[in-house]
Amino acid sequence: MQYFNRSGEFNFGKSDFLKGAIAAKDCQFFEHDNDEEEEISDTERSCYNCLFRRWTADSFQCVKIKDK
Repeated sequence: MQYFNRSGEFNFGKSDFLKGAIAAKDCQFFEHDNDEEEEISDTERSCYNCLFRRWTADSFQCVKIKDK
């Protein structure tokens, strides 16, 4: 399954927490965001809780994937 588009934007919006956790499970770039106020998913290892996540109007972008 393709979780991110070519620009690094997550394909499933701002609240598909299951897909965010699945995408982060084997991600080599995942790093937990230490700012607890930035955590929005109950699953600790989730793209939604990643240090490299940047919000967009409709979703978020992974800056590590974008830079690849």
